[in-house]
Amino acid sequence: MLITIPDVLDTATLTHCRNRLASAEWVDGNVTSGHQSARAKRNRQLPEDSAAAREVGGIILQALSANTRFIAAALPQHVFPPLFNGYGIGERFGTHIDNAVRQHAASGTRIRTDLSATLFFADPGSYDGGELVVEDTFGSHSVKLPAGHLVLYPSSSRHHVTEVTRGERVASFFWIQSMVRDDGQRQLLWDLDQAIQQVSVDRPDAPSVVQLTGVYHNLLRRWADV
Repeated sequence: MLITIPDVLDTATLTHCRNRLASAEWVDGNVTSGHQSARAKRNRQLPEDSAAAREVGGIILQALSANTRFIAAALPQHVFPPLFNGYGIGERFGTHIDNAVRQHAASGTRIRTDLSATLFFADPGSYDGGELVVEDTFGSHSVKLPAGHLVLYPSSSRHHVTEVTRGERVASFFWIQSMVRDDGQRQLLWDLDQAIQQVSVDRPDAPSVVQLTGVYHNLLRRWADV
C-alpha cells in the first residue's frame, strides 16, 4: 500500500519550516543508521536533539493529527518523532529495508515500524534525481512529490533514494506503528473507508452507508491492537 497525502503543510507553514531547516546545523546521515544502512547511505541529517528538528517535527505531528486522510490510511497508534535528511549532488541512499523497531534516543520510547513516511520540503523542479523508489509485489514505484506532500508505504518494503545530480533534496522521514499491523488488513480498511466516503457523497441517505460503516468498524474492532 503506497498512499500520497497532499498538502500536509500549508504554504505559510512550509515556508517557515524551510527557513528553520536552512539555518540549522546538519551532520553525517549515518548517525541513525544500522549496520546495513551505513554501507548504502550518503546524505546529511539533523541531529535528533536539534532545536530545529524538534520544532519542525512538532509542527508536522500537529498537522498530521488533524489530517483525516493520514489517520484513515495509517490508523496510527504511535508516530516516531520526525527526522530530517538532505541530499546534495552525488548523494544517495542504496536499497535497504527499515529496521523493524526504532528507539527514540531522548525518551527511550520504542515503536514497531509498520509504515514509513517521507514528507518532501524541496520543490521537485529544484533538484534532479532524489526519487524515492519503493519496491513491492507489483514492481517499483518512483515517488517525487511537491513540497508539503507526504507518501506512506509499508516499512517492510525494499526502497532507495536515487542519486541527486542537481540541487538539493530536503525531506522529513519517520515511522508509524499502526493499530493494524498487517498491511493487507490496512489496505482493505482503507479501500472500504474510501468506498464509504464516495457512497456518502453519491447517495447520502442510502441505508448502505450505515451498513458499510458498521462493517468497517467491526473489522477494525477485530484487527486493531490497542
